[in-house]
Amino acid sequence: MKLTALFLAFLASASAFQVPAAPALKQTALSASTLDGAIGLTVETGRKCPPLGAKILEGTGPEALAWFENAEIKHGRIAMVATIGFMVQKYGVHFPLYLGPSGSNVFHPDNAATWYLSKSAGLTFADISHMSPFEAVSSVPLAGWLQILFVAGWSECVAYQKQYNESPRLPGDYGYDPLGFTKREGGLESAELKSLRVKEIKNGRIAMLAISGWVANEAIPGALPVWHP
Repeated sequence: MKLTALFLAFLASASAFQVPAAPALKQTALSASTLDGAIGLTVETGRKCPPLGAKILEGTGPEALAWFENAEIKHGRIAMVATIGFMVQKYGVHFPLYLGPSGSNVFHPDNAATWYLSKSAGLTFADISHMSPFEAVSSVPLAGWLQILFVAGWSECVAYQKQYNESPRLPGDYGYDPLGFTKREGGLESAELKSLRVKEIKNGRIAMLAISGWVANEAIPGALPVWHP
């Protein structure tokens, strides 16, 4: 079960990295000067595209650059969620959540035994709270993984529609803005939103490195010789 789940996860992520070459060929080829100053290239790189990145994008067009930008933002967001989930599991946090000196929980019912992760398997959230992240992942029933893959697939369809069938397009913009950030003056092109976009990319990059190191340390204890949850 564990190997099957990991295989499906890697298969899904690998499919996201298939570059749409055909649209890129219709665009004017990118030059090194065009790449310099792209979103995400800040003081850490001297605001210039690293040689490897320039080599990968050599001969492609703006469509390919937008695809890579979108892929990085998407994987960064997933990694940020993964780091939170990893820490939550390591620290044994689970539903129901108890707050206050009285021990009253945030949700109902009060009995933790009724908070099932899977009724068919008789598995509650409390049952997996003491497990390692790997053990917790392998404990999720097949039906649970099918639900996760369905939601992820639906999200990908929505993202594809927004990113490839609408114009103009902005990497990372899927039209979901419940807090109304894009409705402020200047929208996504305002100085504030541009700054937040760069911060998101940077935090996503850190999260991708962090979750990679944490997972490696779980698989090979001691592989990460720095702090980890």
